[in-house]
Formats: sequence, C-alpha cells, structure tokens
Amino acid sequence: MAAPTQYSQEEVEELREAFSKIDVDSNGFITTNELNDLFKAANFSLPGYRIREIVQNLMSAGDLNNDGQISFDEFINVVHGLKSTEVAKTFRKAINKKEGICAIGGTSEQSSVGTQHSYSEEEKYAFVNWVNTKLERDPDCKHVLPMDPNTDDLFSAVGDGIVLCKMINLSVPDTIDERTINKKKLTPFTIQENLNLALNSASAIGCHVVNIGAVDLKEGKPYLVLGLLWQVIKIGLFADIEISRNEALIALLRDGESLEDLMKLSPEELLLRWANYHLENAGCNKVNNFSSDIKDSKAYYQLLSQIAPKGEEDGIPAIEVDMSGLREQDDVKRAECMLVQAERLGCRQFVTATDVVRGNPKLNLAFVANLFNKYPALQKPENQDIDWSSIEGETREERTFRNWVNSLGVNPRVNHLYGDLADALVIFQLYEKIKVPVEWSRVNKPPYSKLGGNMKKLENCNYAVELGKNKANFSLVGIAGQDLNEGNHKLTLALMWQLMRRYTLNILEDIGGGEKVNDDTIVRWVNQTLSEAGKDTISGFKDGQISTSMPVLNLIDAIQPGSIRYDLLKIEDLSEEEKLNNAKYAISMARKIGARVYALPEDLVEVKPKMVMTVFACLMGRGMKKV
Repeated sequence: MAAPTQYSQEEVEELREAFSKIDVDSNGFITTNELNDLFKAANFSLPGYRIREIVQNLMSAGDLNNDGQISFDEFINVVHGLKSTEVAKTFRKAINKKEGICAIGGTSEQSSVGTQHSYSEEEKYAFVNWVNTKLERDPDCKHVLPMDPNTDDLFSAVGDGIVLCKMINLSVPDTIDERTINKKKLTPFTIQENLNLALNSASAIGCHVVNIGAVDLKEGKPYLVLGLLWQVIKIGLFADIEISRNEALIALLRDGESLEDLMKLSPEELLLRWANYHLENAGCNKVNNFSSDIKDSKAYYQLLSQIAPKGEEDGIPAIEVDMSGLREQDDVKRAECMLVQAERLGCRQFVTATDVVRGNPKLNLAFVANLFNKYPALQKPENQDIDWSSIEGETREERTFRNWVNSLGVNPRVNHLYGDLADALVIFQLYEKIKVPVEWSRVNKPPYSKLGGNMKKLENCNYAVELGKNKANFSLVGIAGQDLNEGNHKLTLALMWQLMRRYTLNILEDIGGGEKVNDDTIVRWVNQTLSEAGKDTISGFKDGQISTSMPVLNLIDAIQPGSIRYDLLKIEDLSEEEKLNNAKYAISMARKIGARVYALPEDLVEVKPKMVMTVFACLMGRGMKKV
C-alpha cells in the first residue's frame, strides 16, 4: 500500500496556487461563477451542459457547509476526493490552461510517458532573473548568459550542465569540484558527463531527482528543469534559516516556548515567524501564509520598513522606505510601488507585482527568504537564560543521512533528522524503499491531537523497531521505539545506517541479477577491477591509503579509463589540505561517471569505514553497468 495520504508543505502551497488562479476576486472563496469562467477561459470544446455538470460535481463535493462557495480547506478535500475521475482530469487541465501556465506533453522514458505536464511562466521568469543575477560574473557561463526571461532560453541554457553545476555550488558551496566540470570544446559525451555530475550532486544535497534523467535536461524538458532548479534554489535560500547557523533567530522565541520547540520549526515556519515578529513590532496584523495574506502588499510594506537599515551599523547607510504607495487604490499598482522599495534594498527578486496580487506561494516564499537572508534585522538575545551549548549544527553524518532521505522523495521533507523522525512516518517510507512491506493500517497518521498525540507517535516508533527486527532482520539490540521518538542520536543513527546500507546493497543485487552482496563481495570486486587495470589493491574499507583518495581515483580510472587527470593530483607525501583536495576531486569524479555518491570528501580523508563502503559500493554499481 502507498504511503499515508497527507499533503506536504510544498503540495499545500501548490494547491493554494491553483486555488488562487480560480479565486479571481481574491476573496478566499471559489464560487460557481468562478468555476464557469475557469472552464470558459481554458477554451474547452465541451458543451454547456457538460461544464454545468462538472461545476455541479465540484461544488457538491467541495461545498461542505452549503454556503454556495468553496473555501481553501474545502478545496483541498475536493482535490483529495477527485482522484483520477474524468472530472478531475478536466479540472486539472483547466487550471493548467489558466494564464501563466503552459501545458506540454511528456515523452521521456524516465518521466511519465505520454502524459500532460504543465509549467509556470511566472516561475520561469523568476528563476531566469535569479540565475542571471547570481552567475552574471561567471566567465564559464558567458556562452548562455544573460538569458531572456521572456523566451525559452533557460531550457536550452541548462542543456550542457554547466549552469546547473554552478547553481548547485552556489546553494551548497564546494559540492562540486570545479576541476571536474567540462567547460571547453564540449561533445555529446562530455555534456552527458556534466549532466551526470549535476544530477548526482543535486541528489547528494537532498534534491529529489528520481524521475529526471540527463536526456531530460539535455532536451530542456521545462517542467523537469524548473522542478530541479526550484529545489536547488530553495536549498540555497533556506541554508541559513536554521538556528545553529544564525543564533539571532532565538529572538523569535515566544513566551513559554522552549528553545527545543523553536529548533523543531521548518525553514518555512521560521520565515513566517520572522515576518510576524517584524509585523508585530510595526503594530500590524499577523499573516498566516505568503499567498492570500500578502496579496494587498500591505504586510510587505511594513516588513520592508522594519528591516531596512537604519544607519546604526558602521558602513551601512540608512535606507528609508517610502510608504506613500500604501495609499494606492489598485492592488497591482500598490504591489509595483512596494517592489520599487524592495529594489532600493537590493531585494527585488522572484516576484512581479502580478505574482504578489495573485498570491503565488512558491515565488512569494522565495521573495521573503531572500529578504531574510539580506536583512534579518534580529538581535541575538544577551540576557536570556539560554543553554547555548545545546545549539549545535548537524554533524556530517547527520547531514549525509538527511540528504539521502530527502533525495528519495519522502513526505514530509526532513529538515531536522531527529525531530522529523519522531513519528516514524519517514522511516516507514524508507522501509518500503528497501522492499520491507509496511502495514499502513497499523500506522497512526497526522494530525495528532495535543492530548495523547505523542502516544500515537510512540506506537508508530514501536512498530518501526518491530519491522526492523522481524522483517528487515536488522541488528537493533538495545533500540526501542522510545529511542526514536525521543531522538536518541546514537540509536537513531544506527537504524539510519542500516537502512542506507540495505538500500545500497539492494541496488547492487538488482544490477547483479539478485546475487547476494556483502562487504567482502564489494572488496573482492574492487580489488579485481584494480588488479586488472594494474593498480594497487586495498585491504578493506579501513585501509590507510584511502585517506589519500588514490584507491578511489584509481578505481574510477579503471571503470572509465583516461577519466582521471593525475596531473591535477598530489600523489605522495600529502598534507591534510592536499588529501582533502584529492578527496573533493574523487567524490565529484565518481558522480561525473554516473555513481550516485552521498559521502563527503572528509569521509575519505578520515577513512570513515561506513561511508567508504558506500563510495565503493556505488562505484561497483556503476562498474557493473558497463556490460
């Protein structure tokens, strides 16, 4: 059975976007007339009686309180209840054909063959401007930049992989070793390598790229390009919206709230809390979202006024926000006046006046995240009784596991490894990924009540441990459901490692026709491949030579002869910095030849046996595909 039906934050925002396209008068409700207009605007060749039937079906399914209109909450129920009926298909097509949405057919083997996909012109416009701004001074991108946001430049510009690699490094610096990007005299083969590098690196930073192939990017499939680019941009925008990286966020603590409570909030929730903190200081009403609640631009005006530099810091001149645009009667003109003020702060990115008035949730979220990153305007509390030692950033191991989990497309997305596993829903999805069946009827699903809610989560965790012991045959000695529920670091990581290890071995077994694989099998294959290429072998995953990365680099060169540029490497008497330099090159080269490696360069330098094993296992998988 599939994972429990619930909507992630992103899915809710996409539904909100669809809702806003139908709710033309922006009053927060959909009426019969607005549904009729939607189908007329979509130019469907349906007789009037069919449109009336469809509208009647939608209204009867959605209007739960019989007030003649559909609220957003009722709309979510409509979408959930429709499933794949003819009404649903017609309804989705109508929304996609609304202004700003382009519909195209899908033909990729890796994506859904022959289906209709849609993409947003507004998103394309916003992302093109963002990429232009971020890469305008990069000499390696001069052949495609600047792109014209009013054309399809973007979809051809990503085709050689260079722009994507650069954007990944902007979001998570040092993910890709620049030495591994093919930049000159590109051929179909070197372009394929760049796209492999981009896709496998995107996966390693937590992007869900399961249904995207290099061919899709080369051909510039719009909905896939925009989907991937949004994930990469969002990871970069959200990178510092995290308490261990920005301790001033503690200023957002509310009365009676613990630091632990604040640290559990997602980046989206922290952004909303941040905006409301400044709106409260301005004596204004709070907002509940960055879609319907900001359509009149008034909250944005107050936010800009609060965060604009006041000239109190050395070297940062004051910027006064002109509030006169608030008197503008027309929503679009008022939004344009507001964006002129945002531009004075250097923050006119992601939204147009129309995007604000329509309440585009994705683009408004990006707009606010960019505001936060430039002008957080928060002071780290000095006199509060706060245990600063408890604010520690995630370890490399935790980050690797979190990125691996997110790359598999779990729902909801994992922002905090321990807190977000406390109800075990993500763990159940991981069990399904490793072919361990889950009885979803035994799983308690959100929303959880305040009274007894944690008991429901604990029951889930107990079942997760039971599955691990009895069905997955994991070694879970001393691990109980309570340990997962309370976020015991050591024991949670022990389960995560066994899940990741099983996932990796399953892939090898699938490639090898079902033959069982263990650590010894991998070491034997690695040594045989190295020996046949005339290169030194390894004693195991703890071999000291691995700290130089030479065994990994030699294996890559054995799998794809001539791929490693040994002239770029230091081979003997290496300093720690030179070891790290080699390791960065090795990890990027592994991804470039097609191995989906999640380990980090430091794992090779420090010879972390578990992560070293995953590197060799992924390379073995790539090597076995040569046949």
